[in-house]
Amino acid sequence: MAQNSFTRGLDVLIAIARNGQVTVAEVADELGLATSTAYRYVRSLRDYGLIEESQGVYVPGWRLMEISGEHLTHTRLAEISGEYLRTLTYQTGETAVLAVRAGSHAICLRQSVSSAPDHYAFRINELLPLYAGAGQRLLLAYAPRPIVEVALANLVAYSSATVRAADLPAVLAQVRRDQFAVSRGEFKEGAIAVAVPVFSNGEVTASLTIAGPSDRCDNPDWVRRATRLLRAAATDMSAALEK
Repeated sequence: MAQNSFTRGLDVLIAIARNGQVTVAEVADELGLATSTAYRYVRSLRDYGLIEESQGVYVPGWRLMEISGEHLTHTRLAEISGEYLRTLTYQTGETAVLAVRAGSHAICLRQSVSSAPDHYAFRINELLPLYAGAGQRLLLAYAPRPIVEVALANLVAYSSATVRAADLPAVLAQVRRDQFAVSRGEFKEGAIAVAVPVFSNGEVTASLTIAGPSDRCDNPDWVRRATRLLRAAATDMSAALEK
């Protein structure tokens, strides 16, 4: 009986991973389960972070993404990014961060921390909200619509500068047009960050960010220079990924 229950749970997980976005009723219909039975499995998978839900629609969660094929790309990114991150920190004196999306979160994959005492930094593998902060929001701008809907449904204000849910769609559209993002105190008070996308085979696979304190970095010249340096590094990283 336990083995049968375990197999059913895997079937539900596979169905959600395969479809990308699905309702409980659709899972039940595909697998020939009662809706109440399918929901029981879905609830357990959600509790473990393997799937996530927004308005009755389920998508793969951050834990599932980390044990799926996406992890191979993340490993390659981690391998090649160190030199680029250290160079960006040397060039700017500020923290450089490489982040990837895992489900409806961003994860700090690698970073080079500024030696300045008033620097800003994350923890490696720290889960971050996709809507708050330049690097995170850039990843959200290129995410599938169900992921955007999950972010909208779970948006909370980390500061007075955190983007409002009503403004988020327009903000994401602007990020896609510009192919870079700037944030000021959205996730961490007093921080300014600039981020650009890293592409692999035509898809955005990561965000590359420089972040520092606003009293040192919040001026047009710094933003322009940071954007230029980031784009050059991201172009080289994208080429390295495709070798």
